[in-house]
Amino acid sequence: MLKPATADQSLVRKLNTAVVLDVLRRKSPLSRAELSGVTGLNRSTVSNIINQLIEEGLVQETDFQSARVGRPGMELILNPNGGFAIGLEIGVDFLSIILTDFTAHELWRKRVLSDPGVSQLDIIERSFSLAQEAVDLGLSQGLRPLGIGLGVPGLVDIRQGKLMFAPNLKWQDVPLRLMWNQRFNLPVYIENEANAAALGEYYFGVAREVNHFIYLSAGVGLGGGIMIDGKLFRGSAGYASEIGHVTLDPQGEMCGCGKRGCWETLVGPRAVVHRVQKVLQTGSSSTLVSQNGGDLSKITFEGIVDSAMSGDPVALTALQEVGRNLGIGIANLVNIFNPELIVFGGVLNLASSILLPILEDVVCDNSLQLSCQGLRIAASAHGIDACVMGAIALVLDDILREPTFAG
Repeated sequence: MLKPATADQSLVRKLNTAVVLDVLRRKSPLSRAELSGVTGLNRSTVSNIINQLIEEGLVQETDFQSARVGRPGMELILNPNGGFAIGLEIGVDFLSIILTDFTAHELWRKRVLSDPGVSQLDIIERSFSLAQEAVDLGLSQGLRPLGIGLGVPGLVDIRQGKLMFAPNLKWQDVPLRLMWNQRFNLPVYIENEANAAALGEYYFGVAREVNHFIYLSAGVGLGGGIMIDGKLFRGSAGYASEIGHVTLDPQGEMCGCGKRGCWETLVGPRAVVHRVQKVLQTGSSSTLVSQNGGDLSKITFEGIVDSAMSGDPVALTALQEVGRNLGIGIANLVNIFNPELIVFGGVLNLASSILLPILEDVVCDNSLQLSCQGLRIAASAHGIDACVMGAIALVLDDILREPTFAG
């Protein structure tokens, strides 16, 4: 009879420790008394947990309270020197990495372009090299490694840490966690890039403390992350939220997934570039032609946004069309999920001043009135960094929920 009781006590302690850490993450600095009040745990329990967390280097005491009105005393915060986390995104044509301390304060970053035409092995080896740079830098600052989070554009089996299918990378059945574990011997967390970005916005961005929201991620294509009751919605096998591959036009353009008329073929940045190129091939006048020396193959989504901001009619029309097509799809999601917030990020963030007014009008015009009440639509706080910050969140979330000493 004693063994189950011991196991139960260990589990309770682990859960209580996770609660304390999460409250400190969201609300610190707090005194022990304030922490007891917020968590509902008695003071002796809080004190025992805090003493252990301080010993583990995850929490530190400060004297912030002495500057505030009320009884002076030491306050508690997460210890920035508790360790370092690495977040890395493998995009279709880029690699992005950020190194942070335990409080997600950025210590170093790098973003490099990659050629989608090179081999899978070459891209992975290059990402290994970037990660090694981050590890070496973290260790040189006297910090312990907490883990590596990895965001990838495709269907991920998070239990195996395996990339099952990435249509725009043309990768399939890649055992990423195994490969990264063998290379670095660290905890590795693999996640779909849009899910990771949603988690990044929930932890560090515009969706902080919002329990029901949808994140739309635009890179080469269009991805999505759906948060329900403060948890990522994954579906039965973990492949939910592939909203970019909802079929809107069965007779439409071929998508990278092998189907026709997916939503991302109407609103993805690559689709926008192709659409503008087709318009300009008819002889339409645009500053995009002269800016690229007449070579339409050099036109980029970023260039289209810049031209639209300057009033270029071809670029502006293209983005307005994106706004309408994006708004119709969002309206459908609003009717299905009734979120509090829609966040759009990735490179679409660059065009937020053009897209936001269109989205607000189109979504409200095409969704049920009650579903639309109170809905907010916002640009991502982290833009193109949302996924890589979400990869950081994957590492820190695991540490916060499963402290190493607890249990």
